[in-house]
Amino acid sequence: MWKEMLTNQKGFSLIEIIAVLIILGILMAVAMPKYFDLQEIAKDKTMDAVLAEGVGRITMHFGKEVIGGNTLGQIDYSDATLGTDAGDFLFAYSAVGTSEIKVLAIGKPGTSLPGQTKSRTVNRPGTD
Repeated sequence: MWKEMLTNQKGFSLIEIIAVLIILGILMAVAMPKYFDLQEIAKDKTMDAVLAEGVGRITMHFGKEVIGGNTLGQIDYSDATLGTDAGDFLFAYSAVGTSEIKVLAIGKPGTSLPGQTKSRTVNRPGTD
């Protein structure tokens, strides 16, 4: 009876297990760098989306002010009028000359992108 059990065992041989581990190792060596590249791309795209919100705030503010009867020279594009809080990010707005506005997005501490910054300069609405 014991002899039958020993000769009738089913399972993987050591060679098969080693082959599978080698294949998994090769897959990991190829996949891991790509995974980290995707993380960096995702962070960059997140910052682009946040900056798009900042630009959208400028455009919305311009529209509200024009509908309210203000002229181009009367519109204030400061942090106070546009708002600085954007969930996990903060905005800072500054004038660049007389026809451009710089939008700076900063990741809040304790979030997924703490301290991450990216900026974009856009034309002041109504000046192009």
